[in-house]
Amino acid sequence: MVKAINDLKAATILLAEGLPNESAFHSQQAVEKALKALIVALGTKPPKTHRIEKLLELLEDKVDIKWAYEQDLPALTFYAVEARYPGPPVVVEEAREALRIAREAVEWIRERLRERGVEC
Repeated sequence: MVKAINDLKAATILLAEGLPNESAFHSQQAVEKALKALIVALGTKPPKTHRIEKLLELLEDKVDIKWAYEQDLPALTFYAVEARYPGPPVVVEEAREALRIAREAVEWIRERLRERGVEC
């Protein structure tokens, strides 16, 4: 979770510095790392993947992940790879939305961890 929280800080700084592509990447990374922390806390080794949907699938039998799909967390996967290479840039509003979703997701995951006695 420390890495996830640091990615949120990086995303915030990068957005403020006018780097929306890089900010969106770190927003995705924050969610990915937080989900992997929850998977580990539930006793499973997380796969090496950037796909948020794949990570959510590992949780669906153990945690109510309806909220994650309502917030469209899987859409953040785009920023893990595609947004880092030449192509259409991520606009500031997209990066802001990715950061908002990431902040809420990390807090949601922290709550799930606290419910299991894990403080972070």
